[in-house]
Amino acid sequence: MIEFRIYITARFRQGGTAIKVQIDIKDQYDETVVTIQAKDWTEEISELVKRIKSPMTKRLVGVQDERSVLLEPSDIDYVYAENRKVYASMNRQSIELKMKLYEIEDLLIPHQFMRFSKSVIGNVEQIARFELSFNGNLCVHFKTGSKEYVSRSYVAQLKQKLIWGDSKDGE
Repeated sequence: MIEFRIYITARFRQGGTAIKVQIDIKDQYDETVVTIQAKDWTEEISELVKRIKSPMTKRLVGVQDERSVLLEPSDIDYVYAENRKVYASMNRQSIELKMKLYEIEDLLIPHQFMRFSKSVIGNVEQIARFELSFNGNLCVHFKTGSKEYVSRSYVAQLKQKLIWGDSKDGE
């Protein structure tokens, strides 16, 4: 008979509300149930629900030279939309993806991707360095040598994710 209980307290944002997680493992349970108890609906709860609902994508399918190509999310620097098409940038190559940008964003969030601008989603794990531009945008340089810009409205979120990671509080 297996029985144990785990208690975790985490913060999703520096100075944000602590979220307590209780995991109860028992043989008597037939299925996994997630219950969220809160006073109000918050951004942290919304993010948590989004992560629970999103499947952990193993690979994406791209099209290059009329052939289907399997792409590992960890190898992608960024995904961008241009001329009503969506591309993945890997090793300074662009591979077309036959999905909408928002659909790809939902699939890639668990893989440390985040929105850089209205038309770009970037892989935070592939960032080598960044520079602040005069207009307030951030120029992100990837390990492969490619670069992309983060618009001002997403700069604070990116800095927070780079410093605090997923928990956003350093715990």
